[in-house]
Amino acid sequence: MINLEENIGYTFKDKALLDEALTHTSYANEHHVSSNEKLEFLGDSILEFISSKYLYDKYPKLKEGDLTKLRAMVVCEDSLYKVAKRHNISKYIKVGHSESINGGQNKPTILADSIEAIIAAIYFDGGLEKAEEFILINLQSAIEIASKNVGQKDYKTVLQEKLQKNGDIDLEYRIIDESGPDHDKTFTAEVILNNKSLATGTGKSKKLAEMQAAKKALEVIQ
Repeated sequence: MINLEENIGYTFKDKALLDEALTHTSYANEHHVSSNEKLEFLGDSILEFISSKYLYDKYPKLKEGDLTKLRAMVVCEDSLYKVAKRHNISKYIKVGHSESINGGQNKPTILADSIEAIIAAIYFDGGLEKAEEFILINLQSAIEIASKNVGQKDYKTVLQEKLQKNGDIDLEYRIIDESGPDHDKTFTAEVILNNKSLATGTGKSKKLAEMQAAKKALEVIQ
């Protein structure tokens, strides 16, 4: 765990908090220990609050709608997954046997959720200031990149317009999966062009999942 603490830039006084943050439900059920679900729930709220506060202060001229779009672009599974990969979280996360067989320690959803759990663990161990420090260090660059696209068309609109240049199309989005408890669901959307799947995306709402699917579809066709 020492290497992980060095990676994330925070040393825990209570190591058990970090251990819990890295314990997936599948492992917890097998070994009858606490999972990171509750920490993830709180971490999600802390992440949204800190990012909202930062955007509010950083971009005083942006309207509420643009601030919401910007936050959604940053506080998403893809961004958190990249943070987890940067810190090599897959090496430390604990998943159950069956989940491990299916590569669970490398699944974007599981890794992204672990970052939210780590945020809550840091909050309990060191306070809101330390949690804020962790969030901003890891997401500030993503915020700067996303801010350059504020006011521009969203991914679904861009994809629609790009594909329509080739004539009439049949473009639709389907929610193909949802997981997690009612208070913290994760949705998977599929974007389909003329009955052929282009890409899938995940998000904490159906709309965000569709947006991520459109974003990945744009990457595919470009």
